[in-house]
Amino acid sequence: RLWDVDTGKEKGILNTHTGNVSSVAFSPDGNTLASGSMDGTIRLWDVDTGKEKGILNTHTEAVTSVALEFFSVMFSPDGNTLASVGRYGIILLWDVDTGEEKRILNTHTEAVTSVVFSPDGNTLASGSEDGTILLWDYRSRDDETDD
Repeated sequence: RLWDVDTGKEKGILNTHTGNVSSVAFSPDGNTLASGSMDGTIRLWDVDTGKEKGILNTHTEAVTSVALEFFSVMFSPDGNTLASVGRYGIILLWDVDTGEEKRILNTHTEAVTSVVFSPDGNTLASGSEDGTILLWDYRSRDDETDD
């Protein structure tokens, strides 16, 4: 549900996910909301209208061969990249404008439960059930996959 924080009134219901929503994040400009779900989808929403702007779908065979469940989503400070993490130790980086995968980071050995960008946007931190926190210079090789 979207609520107007000034009036306390409901602005709309975002209900196209078929599984539990496990994470939401606002874009830095506040105009877009991303929702990650246990149904394996990430959806982008227009905050003003409550309308769905798009669905981020993975096209990578290694990723689609497992049932994705997204635990956390986070926008980069510039709003151009969305990071998503989930059960299989995979971090997906998305181009917000095109909805395409930019990069896959695949080093954790257990579920990745959280992800956050540094305030300057140069580093991505990920936390995993494998007991590690990894720091990534995610911009250094945007055209490559780390498997």
